[in-house]
Amino acid sequence: MAGKLSIATSEFNQLMSKEEEAVTQPILQVILASTRPDRRGGAVANWIQRVAKEHAGFGVEEVDLAQVALPLLDEPFHPRLQQYTKGHTKEWSATVDRADAFVIVLPEYNHSFPAALKNALDYLFVEWADKPVGLVSYGGISAGLRSVAALKPVLAALRMIPVLEGVSISNFGELITEDGELRDDAGRDAAGILMLDEIARLAKVLMPLRTRFA
Repeated sequence: MAGKLSIATSEFNQLMSKEEEAVTQPILQVILASTRPDRRGGAVANWIQRVAKEHAGFGVEEVDLAQVALPLLDEPFHPRLQQYTKGHTKEWSATVDRADAFVIVLPEYNHSFPAALKNALDYLFVEWADKPVGLVSYGGISAGLRSVAALKPVLAALRMIPVLEGVSISNFGELITEDGELRDDAGRDAAGILMLDEIARLAKVLMPLRTRFA
């Protein structure tokens, strides 16, 4: 009887541990930075979302800046104060605030990143701070790497933590299937998992730091 009770207790503890882990999973938002009509970056965003869900270390949310549709920054006060006056800012603040980590999927425009992304970042400050971010870039032969280089100082100014690991997809237009999805690539999947592993590690470490803004 004692042996059966011990086994039942062990199974119960394992079940509770899994439930607690599910509840406390960090929220990862995958931000699609391109807002152009007929953009093809959605295929890249769909890919990293799939990898993130299979990774199983996060609750995954998609954030499409084309759907968020923020106007050019129109708040009168510095975002550090969080004295927002516009409904769209308050909604954007609530969206970003609930995230624990991000992956930004971005193309390269004229050696830099999309203006819509800069605008979305500039709206907020506290909501971005002390959260890890992975970067997935795509483009032609340069794979969007110049957009990543231009973006990192902006992220640092917002107190975000870009992880070293990232994914850069060159000549991505040739990799999209007739169904509008990226072709399978085990090496790219492995790179995405490495990035997500590091994001997950930092998300847990950084959570306590964010209490100073509370």
